[in-house]
Amino acid sequence: MTAPNNTLSRPRLAHLLEVLLVFLRLGFVSFGGPIAHIGYFRSEIVERRKWVPPETFVDLVALCQFLPGPASSELGVALGMTRAGYLGGLAAWIGFTAPSALAMIAFAYGIGLVAHPETMAFLHGLKILAVAVVAQAVWAMAKNLCPDRERATLAVGAAILVLAFPSAQGQIAAILIGAYLGWRYLPAEAKPEPAPLPAPLVSRPVATGAFVLFVLLLVLPSFAASVTGDRTTLLFANFYRTGALVFGGGHVVLPLLQEAVVQTGFVGKEAFLSGYGAAQAVPGPLFSFAAFLGAAADAPLSGWRGGLFCLVAIYLPSFLLLLAALPFWEKLRREPQAQATLKGVNAAVVGLLAAALYAPVFTTAVRTPGDFGLALICWLLLEIWRAPPVAVALFAALAAEALGLLRYFFLIG
Repeated sequence: MTAPNNTLSRPRLAHLLEVLLVFLRLGFVSFGGPIAHIGYFRSEIVERRKWVPPETFVDLVALCQFLPGPASSELGVALGMTRAGYLGGLAAWIGFTAPSALAMIAFAYGIGLVAHPETMAFLHGLKILAVAVVAQAVWAMAKNLCPDRERATLAVGAAILVLAFPSAQGQIAAILIGAYLGWRYLPAEAKPEPAPLPAPLVSRPVATGAFVLFVLLLVLPSFAASVTGDRTTLLFANFYRTGALVFGGGHVVLPLLQEAVVQTGFVGKEAFLSGYGAAQAVPGPLFSFAAFLGAAADAPLSGWRGGLFCLVAIYLPSFLLLLAALPFWEKLRREPQAQATLKGVNAAVVGLLAAALYAPVFTTAVRTPGDFGLALICWLLLEIWRAPPVAVALFAALAAEALGLLRYFFLIG
């Protein structure tokens, strides 16, 4: 008889620590936005550590793309759960979010180390590394998910659509079109069941409870704040509502956050824009911007406590929806017609990742021929030489510093 899910044996404790450390490292080096983060996750979790098979990975990607909230963070939680259960999902979120969240809280306290991160060459080197990582992921996923002319064409079409309409709506439209074309035109093969998720599935009672809690937290805090006028409750309600209603994550969240904190008087406009500027150059999810806003808020709960409070509030709805959706998703993806639909969705996801490789990953990282050369070397080290990602990250950072010094001496004197 197996141990209950909430009982951690010694191997499970080892897995839990492993999840925390793996995602902590990813949190330090994952530049390029939510779709680019998928490339990092695939390289580390699927290719290097083989926690889940590629088919399970892309199925989870498709699910997280459909849910509101930060898709890459939701994917990280799901992957952590496959390794170490519910606590593994929590460990993955803490590890992936902590570097950017702590940097943003530090900036709110006025620490100047991140005040002008764009001037730091080693950060630019990590952005160049993102070009190589995402290119590697695009190539690997394209070989597995677009093996025929139909799906390759669908992927290219999805990439063009997303580049033409660079917004969350464009991404969702590409996925929906991919789903329809897969359902309508790709063969529905009666093949063996897809690989199950390694972790125990979320039970239906837990899924139902998560959805009920999601709805209650969406309604009750706003009502309570309107009745009592309590600013802490209002702060939670505003950030929770933002996390619950935004699709696509990343920059899409900014208008809602501005409405939540600037128009309500929690944070001034200048501070908001300053924090947003700093958030552009830290790794990990842009939702960590909430930690800066909570720390800088003119509210009873501010400083590091306010930062953590707002960080949890903005992430909580998407995680509740993930728990609510997982058991139904596991059943749905086993249907032959659903598998055909997922073929189209997965091809569209390849197109989304290819579009992200160009913008914002390539366009923000590669500024000179030297930058492009460094990106090629990083790709060579990762793909051909199979060098450890941490070593390549250190190399990229130091090489970018060296390129900066060369430019200074040769161009300035």
